[in-house]
Amino acid sequence: MLHVRSIWNGAISFGLVSIPIKLVNATESHSISFRQIHTEDGGRIRYRKVCELEDREVTQAEIGKAYEDADGSLIPITDEDLASLPLPTAKTIEIVAFVPNDRIDPLQMDAAYYLAASGAPAAKPYTLLREALKRSNKVAIAKFALRGRERLGMLRVVGDAIAMHGLLWPDEVREPEGVAPDAGVTVRDKELDLADALMDTLGEVDLEDLHDEYREAVEEVIAAKAAGEAPPEAPEPAKGGKVLDLMAALEKSVRDAKESRGEETEEESAEVRRLPARKTARAAPKQPAGKKTTAKKTAAKRTAASAKKTAKSTQAAKKSTTAKSTAKKTPAKKSSARKRSA
Repeated sequence: MLHVRSIWNGAISFGLVSIPIKLVNATESHSISFRQIHTEDGGRIRYRKVCELEDREVTQAEIGKAYEDADGSLIPITDEDLASLPLPTAKTIEIVAFVPNDRIDPLQMDAAYYLAASGAPAAKPYTLLREALKRSNKVAIAKFALRGRERLGMLRVVGDAIAMHGLLWPDEVREPEGVAPDAGVTVRDKELDLADALMDTLGEVDLEDLHDEYREAVEEVIAAKAAGEAPPEAPEPAKGGKVLDLMAALEKSVRDAKESRGEETEEESAEVRRLPARKTARAAPKQPAGKKTTAKKTAAKRTAASAKKTAKSTQAAKKSTTAKSTAKKTPAKKSSARKRSA
C-alpha cells in the first residue's frame, strides 16, 4: 500500500466489473524553488487575495469560482453545480477500449498516476485487470473526471501496479506546421552512415545513472553562500564554432564519443571515415612509391659498383696473366743471345 495521500477516490469501470481505487501521484518534482524578496532589504514579497469591490483581503473559505463571459461579466459556478453534472466519469475511470501501446502518440501523454486498490474487496478484480493487460500486451483507454474537467487516460502495468497516464485530447495536440526545415535539403548516404556510427558509439544508457546537474550546481551555490563563502566559479564554456563541414563534425563526434568511453579509435575510425580515407588512399601511395624508387636506385648503384669491381678484377687478372707470360718469354731470349755470342 502506498503511503502517499490520494488525490482522487473512485472506481475503475471494467465492463460490469467495478474496482474501487485511489489515485495517487506517480511522480514528484525535485526542482529547487525560490521565494521572491525585496532586493533592497531582503524582505519577503507576498501575494494577498483582495476583493476589488471591498478592497480587503479575503480568506480561502470566501473564495469561489466563476466563468468570465465574452463581455467581461462573471457567472458564478459552485461545487454543487459541478458535482451534479450528468457525467458517468465523475467518480469513475471508465475503460472504453484496449489498443496496442504504439497507437498512443507520446505527444498526448500528460501527468502520471498510480492506481491503488482500495480495500480488500478490490484486490481480486484489480489483479484480474492487471494480468489481462499483461497477457494482451495492450493498454486500456479510459475517460475520467479530475479537477473540474473530463480527461482521457491510458492504463498500463508497471511492476505489480496499474499506472494511468493522463492524455491530451487529440484536438489539443498541434500539428507541426512550419516547424520542419525546407524540403530542399538533401542528406547523403555517407552522412547517414556517420550518423549511424555516432548513434552506435553513444549506445544505450541506464536512466538511473542520469541526474540533474543543474540542481546540484544550484545546491552548491546555496551551501556556499549559507556558509559565507564565495560561490564556486563556473567553468569556461567550450569555444564553439560554426559547423562548416557536417562530415568532419560527425567524424569528430564519433572520435570524442569513443574517447570518452575509453574505446580504441583507430580501427573504428577507419570504418567510419570513409570519405577522408579515399583521399588519403590516393595520396598515400606516393610514399611507398618513393621508397620503391629509392630501393631501385640503391640496387642499381650496388649493381654498378659490383660491375666495376668485377671489371677491375678482370683487368687485374689480365694484367697479371700478361706479366707472367712476358716474364716467361724474356729469359728465353737472353739464353738464346748467350748461345749466339759463344
